[in-house]
Amino acid sequence: MKPGTVIRLKTRMCKVMNRVSKETAKLCMELNDGYKTSDERRAMFSKIIGKPVDGNFRVFPPFYSDFGKNIHVGKNDFINTCCHFQDQGGIYLGDHVLIGHSVTLATINHVQDPEKRGDTICKPIRIGNDVWIGANVTVVGGVTIGEGAIVAAGAVVTKDVPPRTVVAGVPAKVIKEIQ
Repeated sequence: MKPGTVIRLKTRMCKVMNRVSKETAKLCMELNDGYKTSDERRAMFSKIIGKPVDGNFRVFPPFYSDFGKNIHVGKNDFINTCCHFQDQGGIYLGDHVLIGHSVTLATINHVQDPEKRGDTICKPIRIGNDVWIGANVTVVGGVTIGEGAIVAAGAVVTKDVPPRTVVAGVPAKVIKEIQ
């Protein structure tokens, strides 16, 4: 899907997305139900995203996804508990990415015009290699987080994050460069 694509309510595309979302909800429930070994979690996550994951990939349930098929993970990535990925617009994780507890990656938003508010706009989130995202962070669609960056706990990321920087706050702002 092209960045900025508008999904109109009650269209064929909207119906397809709703069907896939229901299937993904079932798979997420399966992942989140009861104890699973690392291998079982990797296998379930692969089902959710529709492609294999690296043997060092780790996810700690519960994990939630609205769509699943537009999540792309790298090597040696870690997703901690209670994360929510709204991935209709695409979520791209580089290698060695650490995602803290209760992080929301939201690639979908509603149109601002009140008469068309049921329509949605999808924009990707791109997270570079060696990024660390702290607990309770929200990242909105259209954002790229540069390689080696750190997003402090509780931040709301609405703009691109330069490589090798630390961002914090609401909205997130650069507070430090990493040498």
